[in-house]
Amino acid sequence: MATYKSSDIRNIALLGHGGAGKTTLTEAMLYVTGAVDRMGKTTDGNTTSDYDPEEIKRGYSLSASLVPVETKGKKINILDAPGYLEFVGEVKEVLAAADSAVILVDAKAGVEVGTELSWDNATEADIPKAFFVNKADDNDAHFHRVFNQLRDMFGISVCPVLVPVTGQKGMFADLIDMKAYTYDPKKGAAVECEIPASFADEAAEYKTVLYDSLSMTSEELMEKIIMVEPITREEAFEAIHAGILDESIVPVYSGSAVNLWGVTTLIDALLGSFPNPVAAKNGVDPDGETSVFVYKTVADSFGKQSFFKVMSGKLSRDMSLRNRDTDTTEKFSHIYTTRGKKQTEVDELAAGDIGMISKLANTNTNNTLSVSGTAEYKKIKFPTPYLCMAVLPASKGDEDKISTGIARLLEEDMTLKYENNAETKQMLLYGMSDIHLDVVTSKLKSRYGVSITLTQPRIAYRETIKKQASVQGKHKKQSGGSGQYGDVRITFSHGEEEGLTFTQSVVGGTVPKQYYPAVEKGLLEAMQHGVLAGYPVVNLAADLYDGSYHPVDSNEISFKLAARLAYKAGLPQANPVLLEPIGDLKVYVPDALVGDVMGDLNGKRRGRVLGMNPWDVKKGYTVIEAEAPKAEMMDYTVALRAMSQGRGSFDFEFVRYEEVPANIAQKIIAEAKIEDDE
Repeated sequence: MATYKSSDIRNIALLGHGGAGKTTLTEAMLYVTGAVDRMGKTTDGNTTSDYDPEEIKRGYSLSASLVPVETKGKKINILDAPGYLEFVGEVKEVLAAADSAVILVDAKAGVEVGTELSWDNATEADIPKAFFVNKADDNDAHFHRVFNQLRDMFGISVCPVLVPVTGQKGMFADLIDMKAYTYDPKKGAAVECEIPASFADEAAEYKTVLYDSLSMTSEELMEKIIMVEPITREEAFEAIHAGILDESIVPVYSGSAVNLWGVTTLIDALLGSFPNPVAAKNGVDPDGETSVFVYKTVADSFGKQSFFKVMSGKLSRDMSLRNRDTDTTEKFSHIYTTRGKKQTEVDELAAGDIGMISKLANTNTNNTLSVSGTAEYKKIKFPTPYLCMAVLPASKGDEDKISTGIARLLEEDMTLKYENNAETKQMLLYGMSDIHLDVVTSKLKSRYGVSITLTQPRIAYRETIKKQASVQGKHKKQSGGSGQYGDVRITFSHGEEEGLTFTQSVVGGTVPKQYYPAVEKGLLEAMQHGVLAGYPVVNLAADLYDGSYHPVDSNEISFKLAARLAYKAGLPQANPVLLEPIGDLKVYVPDALVGDVMGDLNGKRRGRVLGMNPWDVKKGYTVIEAEAPKAEMMDYTVALRAMSQGRGSFDFEFVRYEEVPANIAQKIIAEAKIEDDE
């Protein structure tokens, strides 16, 4: 693969709702530029960008892929991102490397949830956007309706450039030069023809919308348009380029990736109007010291691959760069460009180009490396995973293999979280959805040979007491020789401190002071198992007020055991109750869904809504603030997604423990006893 100058590179993220055709468009771009001799199909599992066995099996993208397209002496780095919502981490990674985004829209389905989220993600990344209305070959395709949806949803910056000719399947009107084009079915080349008279009025209406947008980019163009003077193709391309850069123009192209309609026109637009890495908003510096940003990691059974963007200078083979984040030096012995799974070694990459290096020992996603080790670039902010499932090994003794496999997956998936919970004695996986965790399960089996099942995790309940009880605990054992004797009288009550508040009010030395620590230790050990369901006890106050001892048989172990006997006798008399974790909840949803979400929280989830406030007025979103038990939030990721069609999101953070309602506590206690019996 040739070495390209920064000015000859385009880094384009392909975004959109799942099934909009991003991978097919990538394949079409490779085909029309001669990189592949036949187009692969997602249904056949032979596309360039979907090469992972899991992607082939499922028939859709699970991870972002890098696919360079070379044409006309320039290079377009296509960053094909998954469209399904659970793989948003991959989208975030792609947008960290891209300089602009093309959002695909289904010409039949129109604006979908994935369209909105793609727009939001690209806006958050602060990069220019364009639309490609795909699947114009569908019998139910309706470009005019879809275009109006885009304008209504995303504003007047959305303007048409290449539109399908009504009634002429496979013919498209280029509004810049007001010419019609069909596309060679074998190579996708544009074949010029005249715009049919039947479409002239509609084309003129679209052109008026386009010119309104172009007029906003410069006073000269505005004057030309007002005076009805002709605008050259070069002037129009330059105006679109300026509008894309300042985001006053969001051009709309159309076509059919599977039939190669509009693909070459889109490629020409990417090269002619979209920013190169130097001109982009967060432009690279070709003349600075060499630095790279690692935006993605792939860790499979063969090792680790780090995907990076050269942010400044020129990266050459055998260079050594210092990792600012880990304070280590890494040698770039071999650098590659990748086209799906195909790797091509190169000698150097210019600023703005994207490459891959394998086996960097101390480098991970979000790391910056540079010659001096001082460069630092904005880190990708990944969403927090909240769907939690417990991991059960299919075979005994596989725990270590599971932990090793998950550790590798954690290197590449920044939206996956793993916890080995000592309290519940469970391995816990946190993901973005049930589908996400199902993919993780499949990868563990295919890559690392371990099978797991996922089940509902246990809740870390607590126990405490609400009343006071004074009891005796007496341990006496005589079996020949020296015996054991310890006798304590303790008053138990609810304590202000989270753990044990231990006091002594013994009078007259009935319990010698040297045994006080043993009594306290016995209580602390006993508190690990409550008297209701075996959960740890919190907020316990214990006052040792009396007791007795034997001058020969008393010792520390005797008083420790006596304290435990007092604990077992006293807590059942002090109105023990079960406590559950409560969290602060913030739910971000469209205004129209506020009622449904609040009803669900107040009802099924035992939540307490504390208030709501406008969150994003422009988008029409509200944030609902509430408190809810963790036990009722275990499936909230899935439930909220269903309620909001994927538009809603939430944050949940543990804040305190509260008493469990009596009817629910009875069920929890009964289940705990069944587990103990088993």
